[in-house]
Amino acid sequence: MGIKGKIYGINGPVVTIKGNPGYKMNEMVYVGERRLVGEVIGLAREETTIQVYEETSGLRPGEPVEGVGSAISVTLAPGILSNIFDGIERPLEVIARQSGVFIPTGAQADALDRERLWETHITVQPGDQVAAGSVIAQVPETKSITHRVMLPLGVSGEVIRVQPDGEYTIEQELVAVRTGDGREISLSMTQKWPIRIPRPVMKRFPADRPLITGQRILDTLFPIAKGGTAALPGGFGTGKTMTQHQLAKWCDADIIIYIGCGERGNEMTNVLEEFGELKDPKSGNLLMDRTTLIANTSNMPVAAREASIYTGITLAEYYRDMGYHVAIMADSTSRWAEALRELSGRLEEMPAEEGFPAYLASRLSAFYERAGYVQNLNGSEGSVTIIGAVSPQGGDFSEPVTQNTKRFARCFLALDKSLAYARHYPAINWLTSYSEYMGDLAAWYGENVGSDFVPCRNRILNILTTENRLNEIVKLIGSDVLPDDQKLVLETARVIRLGFLQQNAFHAEDTYVPMEKQLKMMQVILHLYDRCRALVDMSLPMALLRENDIFEKIIAIKYDVANQELQRFDEYNGMIEEFYQHLIATEA
Repeated sequence: MGIKGKIYGINGPVVTIKGNPGYKMNEMVYVGERRLVGEVIGLAREETTIQVYEETSGLRPGEPVEGVGSAISVTLAPGILSNIFDGIERPLEVIARQSGVFIPTGAQADALDRERLWETHITVQPGDQVAAGSVIAQVPETKSITHRVMLPLGVSGEVIRVQPDGEYTIEQELVAVRTGDGREISLSMTQKWPIRIPRPVMKRFPADRPLITGQRILDTLFPIAKGGTAALPGGFGTGKTMTQHQLAKWCDADIIIYIGCGERGNEMTNVLEEFGELKDPKSGNLLMDRTTLIANTSNMPVAAREASIYTGITLAEYYRDMGYHVAIMADSTSRWAEALRELSGRLEEMPAEEGFPAYLASRLSAFYERAGYVQNLNGSEGSVTIIGAVSPQGGDFSEPVTQNTKRFARCFLALDKSLAYARHYPAINWLTSYSEYMGDLAAWYGENVGSDFVPCRNRILNILTTENRLNEIVKLIGSDVLPDDQKLVLETARVIRLGFLQQNAFHAEDTYVPMEKQLKMMQVILHLYDRCRALVDMSLPMALLRENDIFEKIIAIKYDVANQELQRFDEYNGMIEEFYQHLIATEA
């Protein structure tokens, strides 16, 4: 039985108790007769402050508050993947079967199924020396992922007893260990971990390999490092959620954790339905076999929205410790920051810019710092990559959440409303976006894709930047007065925008593009530009060059050349040479 107190005051999700009954900071508590889940967030001589993760309507002063003696934690065991949780790891499907589509206050359900039997293979023998992080058993959690049961932190010693391979629940003993001080510890598949404390690692590696997404504008112009951080800001309707769907489906992470933090209920419903039907292009199994969804919609309690981010990152770190590469899609951190602002207001803290608490930057920093490519305690390597969507009000990137996120995320993928309305997807603005990882990843591209990948990328970006500068002149005086070499830049930039940057998620050959094809597409576009530039230098007018449909054919490469037919790029290079020789002969 935990320490008990009595409710003294209620202010939305914030509950106060007179004095300090003996709770610890961040201790989990049950509030009121309905045992609502809460967390201690303030301790003073005069009062104890608790944030409640559920709707507090109906609570009354005088109702009991019971502490559990430990910080709010998540349950870690097989059964996490292909599941749908709320912000405090309550399984929504189980609650729906118990009480319907609306979650009642005080709903109680085990995070994971305690009755289900899992086929288990024990990987240690009596006499083995084991330490924190050592893998003691393997469980096929889904068709795609094998769950590696690890020793909890703080446990090490000699294995003295193991169970035979077979079927076990997550709470049955698998292995017993005798520690150095003579204690015998029985170990099952289950362990718990406080959500606000990062899981320890042996060593952190520098960002030296990309997270391959198959999306050209990301892989080529603005790459995300594996174990890196990326911000995806954009106003309403710019495609943040759809971009994250594409990344979840195609990126080369082993496991996806999708956090719907404060999003609209109908949008989250679409996510749940689509993820349930999507096939994993890598294995042919359902994408949900390697995905966990955390749904905390805008009509759910605001405090649980604040906790959902930490729940998701803790689950990601757990699978990283097994040696998997995990990608987190947080949609969106703006809603999380709004939850912080509301709670801060209830606590009567001094507001900073736009009403956000003064500690907004440090909270964002603490979240993004939990990403990384690491060596785990058991010697394996794993990573957590964080891709956080930001929803600035009115699309204003100067607001505090976007600006503070830019400080901690090294890849900034700015979504543009005008591109989205023009049906250019992904609607990532190539002029305002950037990736600080490019220098770190250049060696990887050179070794694994091609030595001229980075030079080609830089030339493509330079053409796009030049086009933007020329467009300012065109707006003033029109394009007819431009010299032909500048008209060629505008035409080539159009080919790059339509044929390379724009990508069709519903086309079989264009939804995912391997790195080799991306390089060959750049090479063909630049080959066309170089040949046309040579013709322009010979005083051939751009009007003559445009009479041929060569530019349109290069734009159509993304559809016409299958991902498995890269040898066909020789045909296009030959076509450009034929076009070049024909015009030289005609002019002569």
